[in-house]
Amino acid sequence: MSVIAVLALDGVPGHQLTGPGLAFGTAVRHHPRVAYDLRFCGAPGLRATGSPAPFGIETPWGLDGLEDADTVLLPGHDGFRDEPPAEVADALRAAVARGSRIGAFGTGTFTLAATGLLDGRRAATSRQHSGELARLHPRLTVDPSGSVVVDGPFHSGAGVLGGLDVCLRLITLDHGVQVAVETERQLFMQLHDPAEPAARDGGLPGAASYSAVAGPGSGLAATTAWMAARLDRPLTLDDIAAHAGLTVRSLNRRFRAETGLTPLQFLLRARVQLAQRLLERGDEPVERIAAQTGLGTPANLRHHFLRFTGTSPSVYRTAFRSLVSTVTWADRGAPEPAPTRHEPVRRGADAPNGGRN
Repeated sequence: MSVIAVLALDGVPGHQLTGPGLAFGTAVRHHPRVAYDLRFCGAPGLRATGSPAPFGIETPWGLDGLEDADTVLLPGHDGFRDEPPAEVADALRAAVARGSRIGAFGTGTFTLAATGLLDGRRAATSRQHSGELARLHPRLTVDPSGSVVVDGPFHSGAGVLGGLDVCLRLITLDHGVQVAVETERQLFMQLHDPAEPAARDGGLPGAASYSAVAGPGSGLAATTAWMAARLDRPLTLDDIAAHAGLTVRSLNRRFRAETGLTPLQFLLRARVQLAQRLLERGDEPVERIAAQTGLGTPANLRHHFLRFTGTSPSVYRTAFRSLVSTVTWADRGAPEPAPTRHEPVRRGADAPNGGRN
């Protein structure tokens, strides 16, 4: 099991603490062969920043939590322009000497740079702090795009979404593109409905996934598999009840008990999930996808897709392919294409105005 230590320093943004838990926790939940031991490490009396006001946090581990960690993550924090405490710098240097990976996001990159470990290397931080990082630490080269930069054991990025981009890059290196893509999907692109149980195989369309939602060996497993094979056809409550050998009233009761949904709610979500897969895997026009999923018209598809995913089919397809492109570059170990809208930050460049962490 890979041990990941999140080193929290005073004034850490709350979302940069929760980001690693979301990413690695999601990977573990949806992939049975993935195992991570996530530790939160820090000094007593830590304060996190967030809305509406700062709040205190307690961490189960101190710096000793880094001693056997395979990966150390360093979020942003207040006072990032100052020299880090000697014990923090020593702990980071010792981790690198043992062969640990270091991931820094947001202004955490400043603290890592202050140890000297990034001298002669490339790194990234939040865009508004890129110029300042280059000026304070002229021995490193700063990528101004905020994209994840990998240089040796060091992984750094903007941390806009709590460091999720850095965490996904690490998951890609550990378990490959497919696991990272499915983890990202569960984080951002899944159907958000707390009443809907997650399929044990990650929600892939087809008989296996819908049977898993209904529960293996349950009376509904065969019926949900039958529904999944007929998503392109009009299905009524009477049709579903007849297949299950139940009255409509009993069917509704069983579906609610085993899935948390009515039969027609379950069917609609299955159709939108299938639309997701078709958008990801091909270039079918929306008109054809609407027909293949049983949603009828492009307008109906767009309406339900937006309702359950929060985005449109075209934006979903573009975002998914962008993700696949990004993690595929990482998996191949090849350098990513250079940013096209920014010239490289020159050492000593003026820092742009910006926010904090």
